Amino acid sequence: MSADNRSDRTPLWVPDEHSIQQSNLTSFHEKVKSDLGLEFDRYHKLHEWSVCHPEQFWKQVWEFGEIRCSKKWDTVLENRDKFPGAKWFPGARLNFAENLLRDRSNRIAIISLLENGTRRTVSYSELYEQVAACAKGLRQLGVISGDRVAGFMPNIPETIVAMLATSSIGAVWSSCSPDFGINGVMDRFGQITPKVLFASDGYFYNGKTLNSLPKLKEICSRIESIEQLVLIPVTDQRIRISEIPNTILFEHFSKTYGPSDLCFEQLPFDHPLYIMYSSGTTGVPKCIVHSGGGSLIQHLKEHQLHTNLKPEDVLFFFTTCGWMMWNWLVTGLASKATLVLYDGSPFYPKPESLIDIAVQEEISVFGVSAKYIAALKKSDARLVRTHDLRSLHTILSTGSPLSELVTST
Repeated sequence: MSADNRSDRTPLWVPDEHSIQQSNLTSFHEKVKSDLGLEFDRYHKLHEWSVCHPEQFWKQVWEFGEIRCSKKWDTVLENRDKFPGAKWFPGARLNFAENLLRDRSNRIAIISLLENGTRRTVSYSELYEQVAACAKGLRQLGVISGDRVAGFMPNIPETIVAMLATSSIGAVWSSCSPDFGINGVMDRFGQITPKVLFASDGYFYNGKTLNSLPKLKEICSRIESIEQLVLIPVTDQRIRISEIPNTILFEHFSKTYGPSDLCFEQLPFDHPLYIMYSSGTTGVPKCIVHSGGGSLIQHLKEHQLHTNLKPEDVLFFFTTCGWMMWNWLVTGLASKATLVLYDGSPFYPKPESLIDIAVQEEISVFGVSAKYIAALKKSDARLVRTHDLRSLHTILSTGSPLSELVTST
């Protein structure tokens, strides 16, 4: 769209004055004004300040997001003019998982939905206990800071539990979704030599039940660094773990070691948190390392300032565990929101299935890809006729006009 055409378009929605005053961005602006004496009458001026004065801006984001740490930084930014070479928040010590588990109440942290209709909920207090038990198990297996732990997992609560347990120790998490083929998994996990692999026996997709055990057996035999497979039954509760050596069921893994106080290793700001991968279109996928502090503060900024995420929100993004949007979604726990996880086809049993979920679970922040919206549009869905979408106050997508779906009559 050209700039001229854009200026002629009427915005789909403009917030009223009450919404503006109650927004996180307004609260952030008031903090900047109070702390630094700076006032901005337009958004673009606030943005310009954030770009021109990164030390001031990111210090304010850290404080606004109430990042927990055992030691504050020595300086916000070291070697500012060097790339590579610049270093953010040197001297700070913190833990990513500790910041996501700051809520220990009985509020719902996760709503988990599978394509076959299974629904589970996990409270923040239950999540903390499950992470504590899993972390204790990993420590008993000898996992230490810097080790790699991998997940070949659907988008279910146990994936989040395993990731948070891994990061609480200072180990590095990497995941693929179970629809990846063996070569795709080997191209990724084969590079990082994981010590422990979390995986499910299978998953549901497009009305089918798919078995992951044959792939898991080969993956574990080919990646010699894997000392333990922790298996989560999703499709078959009577699974026989004897089929794959060095395997334990997730339930037994947690019960064997039991819950305990969770020790959060205090780590440098740039300590590795995730290993993600390039697409693999130009050769073997390249490893991309994301730091704990960097992921945390960036996601807090995007959630709280861009998306206006608050504890009362219900956050959803349709993603698998092989896409970086899963990592983005999970950090919503740091803002004390409720996450909705869905695993399965977005169009089963009908094109509007995700929209049904949005209404049923009262999702307030709804995220999907542009490809999903284009496919939904082709289905001739006219959601304003069929669904009450008043709970949705934010729709996240990239480059596709959802307005045609929610406003057409």
